[in-house]
Amino acid sequence: MSQLFDSLDPSPFFEKDLDPKAEEYIVDSFRELHPGTAGELVVHLDQPLRPEEEKALGDTVREHFSRQATRLQRQLRQLVRRGFVSLGIGIAFLALVLVISEAIGELVGERPLALLFQQSLLIVGWVAMWRPLEIFLYDWWPIVGERRIHDRLSRIQVRIAASLSRR
Repeated sequence: MSQLFDSLDPSPFFEKDLDPKAEEYIVDSFRELHPGTAGELVVHLDQPLRPEEEKALGDTVREHFSRQATRLQRQLRQLVRRGFVSLGIGIAFLALVLVISEAIGELVGERPLALLFQQSLLIVGWVAMWRPLEIFLYDWWPIVGERRIHDRLSRIQVRIAASLSRR
């Protein structure tokens, strides 16, 4: 049982966090299952637990993964919010760069140095759009996948298998 829970977590039993290595093992093992598979977590202990202790252990494990799913949902909302702010900043900056580039073209004309400066400004403007595009194209879906796994784990059946140790 001591390997399952984080020994540094002072929370009461029901709110206790799983040990990071135990959580990683459970999540990695669960990833290997087909998404439609219900799955079951079997905890091997030296001694059997009373039914109320077994229920409390299952509730604690499910509650841990429910908190993690909530944390990942909050992380996703923050990422999307950051994406929209970054997109607004990127579009405003790109518009400013386009206006400056046009003004340079009108003031200086088609001179090679002016064209170089105009094209450089355009590149800088599009590079400013990199982060919002990265957020909306790539950064969100790994978080959604992790949240789905933790959400499924928040409903997992937990069974205790007592393997009496021989001494």
